[in-house]
Amino acid sequence: MKELKSFGAALCGIGSAVCTESHLRFHIVAALWVTVFSALYGLSPVQWAVLAVVIASVIAAELFNTAVESLCDRVTKEHDSYIKIAKDACAAGVLALSLGAVAVAVVFFRDTDRLAAVFTTVFGSAGLLISAAVSAIISVVFVALGPVGIKKLFNRK
Repeated sequence: MKELKSFGAALCGIGSAVCTESHLRFHIVAALWVTVFSALYGLSPVQWAVLAVVIASVIAAELFNTAVESLCDRVTKEHDSYIKIAKDACAAGVLALSLGAVAVAVVFFRDTDRLAAVFTTVFGSAGLLISAAVSAIISVVFVALGPVGIKKLFNRK
């Protein structure tokens, strides 16, 4: 089926981008952390919907940026002022959406009493604190190395 092939191609595109693009990995990790934090914070259904759209928008923009950069690099590796404009504009689009996402987070998480309750919950439980610390380390390694780098790290001979 044509639709299944298209879906498979999309998944391949995401996988390829995750393997090669540290900025995409950063946004994915940030989305996961924000989602967990949001669950502890207790967002409303409307806030969850907005959060889903914001996360999807930032990740989609990063994927579009990757696509444009790949095409530009295929055209030429040499400096070209038009290609620089295209790459810079795409990066600026990702930045604009990312700043918008931060603004949404500031609005959503402005209740200091609820923030304090989340941090009290996490820091008051040894299990949650250890889980958060281990997750933070895994997140940094994933963003820095990506799946390919992690695989190479563990397959040394």
